[in-house]
Amino acid sequence: MIHSILKDKSTKLFLGITAFFIANALIAECIGGKIFSLEGVLGMAPANLSLFGEKGLSFNLTCGVLLWPLEFVITDIVNEYYGPKAVRRISITAVALISYAFLMFYIAMKAAPASFWVGSKTEMGVPSMQTAFEAIFGQGMWIIVGSLVAFLVSQLIDVMVFHKIKKMTGEKMVWLRATGSTVVSQLVDSFVVLVIAFKIGNGWSWSTVLAVCVVNYMYKFTMAIVLTPVISLVENRIEKYLGKEKATQMKLAAMGIENEI
Repeated sequence: MIHSILKDKSTKLFLGITAFFIANALIAECIGGKIFSLEGVLGMAPANLSLFGEKGLSFNLTCGVLLWPLEFVITDIVNEYYGPKAVRRISITAVALISYAFLMFYIAMKAAPASFWVGSKTEMGVPSMQTAFEAIFGQGMWIIVGSLVAFLVSQLIDVMVFHKIKKMTGEKMVWLRATGSTVVSQLVDSFVVLVIAFKIGNGWSWSTVLAVCVVNYMYKFTMAIVLTPVISLVENRIEKYLGKEKATQMKLAAMGIENEI
C-alpha cells in the first residue's frame, strides 16, 4: 500500500515541493540575520530615499529576502495543483519546524562551550567563538515571533487572493493570479514583521516602520514581477511530468476545495 502511494507521481511531486518549501523557509530564517546592501551588490550608489520624514533610506535588506519571494512562487504552484488545504498544511508544518529549529539553536547556545573551542579562531579575528555563535543564531525573540507570524498570515492571504482571482479568470491569466496574490501577501508580510519585531519589540516610531516597510516592499514587488515567468515554466514542467489530463484533474480538484479554507 505504502509502496503504491509513493509511486504515485502527484504524491511524489507534493513531497518534493514540500521538502523544498520547508528547506527554503528554514534557510531564509537562518541567513536572515545578515543585512546586505542591494546597491552595493549591483555596484550602485545608495538610494538615499526620504519617506514619511525618514531620510537617508537605502536598500539594506535581510538576506532572507533572497529566498522569501521564491516561497510565494512555490505557494502559488501548490495552490494551483493541490488547493488551499495543502498550502495551509505545508505552511503550518514549516512554522512548526522553524520553531523547533530555533528551540535547538537556543539549547545549543546555552550548552557550555569547550574551552579550547572558544578561542580557536582568534587568529582569524574572532576572539570568542561562543559570542560569535550567539550573535549568528541568537536572533531577538520579537524578530523570531514577527517573522513566523508574518510568514503564516501572508501565506494564508496569498491563498485567498490567488483563489479569488482564479475564480474570476478561470484557467486563463496565470500571471495575474500569481503576481496579484504575491504582491498583496508580500505587502502584508513586510508590514506585519516590522510591526511585531520593531514597533512592538523595539519601540520604533510608526514613521520609521512605514518608511522601512515601503523600501522593503519596493524590492519584494519588483521580485514578484521578475519571478512571474517562473510560474509558467514550472507549470509546463509539471504538466509534462504528470501528463496534461492528470494535471487538469488536479487543478479542478484544487478549485473544488476552495470553500474549506
